[in-house]
Amino acid sequence: MNDKPLRLGTRRSKLAMAQSGQVADAVRRVTGRPVELVEITTYGDVSRAHLAQIGGTGVFVTALRDALLRGEVDFAVHSLKDLPTAQPEELVLAAVPVREDPRDVIVARDGLKLTDLPRGARIGTGSPRRMAQLNAYARGHGLDIETVPIRGNVDTRIGYVRSGELDAVVLAAAGLNRIGRGDDVTDFLPVDTVLPAPGQGALAIECAAGNADLIAALAELDDPFTRAAVTAERSLLAALEAGCSAPVGALADLPPLSAPLERGDPQADRQIVKEMRLRGVVGTTDGTTLVQLSTTGPVPQTHDRAVALGRGLAAEMLAQGAAGLMGERAH
Repeated sequence: MNDKPLRLGTRRSKLAMAQSGQVADAVRRVTGRPVELVEITTYGDVSRAHLAQIGGTGVFVTALRDALLRGEVDFAVHSLKDLPTAQPEELVLAAVPVREDPRDVIVARDGLKLTDLPRGARIGTGSPRRMAQLNAYARGHGLDIETVPIRGNVDTRIGYVRSGELDAVVLAAAGLNRIGRGDDVTDFLPVDTVLPAPGQGALAIECAAGNADLIAALAELDDPFTRAAVTAERSLLAALEAGCSAPVGALADLPPLSAPLERGDPQADRQIVKEMRLRGVVGTTDGTTLVQLSTTGPVPQTHDRAVALGRGLAAEMLAQGAAGLMGERAH
């Protein structure tokens, strides 16, 4: 048996280390081999610029991929929403494990929910997608909020609320759950209010295309439903030609499951699911204009069908005027 440790490339942030640690445990179980974490600093970790300014797409991924291509690590773990939509030929997405909660949440002062925030409340987020949808929701529901661009890790962002600088911040439920900070959430944002980023809550395990044995071993961690969902979401994003700095939200889910799963019903996964619903949104960051559409079809059984689901919805969104909202395209 091969006892040589597998080297897992990871970003250094607390969240990345938590995610990678969980994957390392799973890989040890399926391979019987030791796994060691190799910490890699990416451009997105050291740059102080706002993500929208440094290009967004790929800034957290390139250094990990370079290490893979150079053979310094055997596989890497990414937050799927950070991955550029084009997959390099030399690398393979070997597994997309079961997705965490894809929703966005707010952490607000005094335990407040979104609708309880005072007039003029300042809500921090570094995401144009979240700004667009929050501002549109506020406009449609008579809320008076101001979205404030912020950066930083989870602790830094929550610190803005604790210090009184901001009334609330928006974060991903999955990230808070993975670092054991789920109790900080004061409100879950329904996906009808804010659609998450394509791939949010899912992880991507990537390795070199030539490493057939490792690809086969990692495949045991793959969840076909999650992979089909994120493939549809990402093909929608690719077809809208948006980098992740553009305000695009997308979520593919399984309608009979979604409500019971969000309620935490343990019976939810016993149902037979035949249909996948894909929702997409693109808008201006001030929330004045949103194009939001959805489509439902059979659960895609192949990669190409999942891609077609995303492309089809993107084409409808473009026909409804989405292209005019994208502003400068990320090249």
